[in-house]
Amino acid sequence: MTIHGPNRTPARCLLIDDDLDDQEIFSMAIQQFDESIKCDFATDGTKGIEQLSATVAKVPDCIFIDMNMPRMNGIECLERIKKIDHLKKIPVCMYSTSADPTLVARTKELGAVDFIVKPADINELSTLLGEFLRLNVIRK
Repeated sequence: MTIHGPNRTPARCLLIDDDLDDQEIFSMAIQQFDESIKCDFATDGTKGIEQLSATVAKVPDCIFIDMNMPRMNGIECLERIKKIDHLKKIPVCMYSTSADPTLVARTKELGAVDFIVKPADINELSTLLGEFLRLNVIRK
């Protein structure tokens, strides 16, 4: 399955997460869902904002943000992203080990379209990521 269709550029996502193991698992789960999707990574919120601000031409189709990171946590990163004009409409999904309903509600108030709790199983993660992508990124 190709997200953007056979004659279009493959979808691109950005994961902002300081855990390199989580980055690798995320990448494998995305590839399991659709191997044409391109994933970029940033190791913390500050680096993510720098990457996203560097050029409008490389704006991803969606952004995933880990909640617990050094230097800038997920909520701070989300707030900053939603203040940047060329990023305001990019779907953002929070990605965390916490399922705290207050935290989920807060991120949605700030503009996140979804909140994925990191599952232990890569197949489950692939399913969750696929559902998010189908709802927010797939071009019809």
